[in-house]
Amino acid sequence: MIRVIRWFSFRIDPQSHIVQEGGLPMDQRALRNIFGQFASGVTVVTCAGAEGTPHGATVTAFTAVSLEPRLCQVTLTRTSKACGYLTDAPFAVNILAADQLSTALHFAGRPQAVAPDWDDTGIAPAFPGNAATLICRPWAEYDGGDHVIFVGEIVDASVDAEKDPLLFFRSTFHDLGDRSGSTAWNGCLDDPHSGWFDATATFTPLPAQLARAAS
Repeated sequence: MIRVIRWFSFRIDPQSHIVQEGGLPMDQRALRNIFGQFASGVTVVTCAGAEGTPHGATVTAFTAVSLEPRLCQVTLTRTSKACGYLTDAPFAVNILAADQLSTALHFAGRPQAVAPDWDDTGIAPAFPGNAATLICRPWAEYDGGDHVIFVGEIVDASVDAEKDPLLFFRSTFHDLGDRSGSTAWNGCLDDPHSGWFDATATFTPLPAQLARAAS
């Protein structure tokens, strides 16, 4: 039997604010809504249980970590069953294509009539037909508050460049849509050859008047 974890569903108040005077606690729902303003791809993280049965959970908290060594991370709710399965286990990050909405729903608490097919990679179970697939061995595990951060070493990977990814924004699924502008980004200021925006890219100073206004 394939186990699933339930994905959160919520409505957004467009005028919602969580900034409060006096350092009062933030409202968790409002904070979650703010996190939901960050559009992301959709993955299903899969692994095999002790008995060899494949398990999966739909996860949007996926991040590239390092090119050398090749590392990525996924973040799971600490109280979820998925955390127990993923501890010290090889896993696959299935980056879903736009035509895999049913797969995302299947592992997000809405089982479909027909379960997705599995591929046996020899390390961790994975799906055919993904936009991309990362096969990982456990690298590290960190405390992330009410979540657990799992870092995996990528030992195998595949990509289908013809497929657009499935996206998630404001608690709904989306297609990629049209590009914004005609300029392609081919590098970052810190490492032009990496071709992606990097957390170590050079910071651009704010004009003095803007800095004063923000203080």
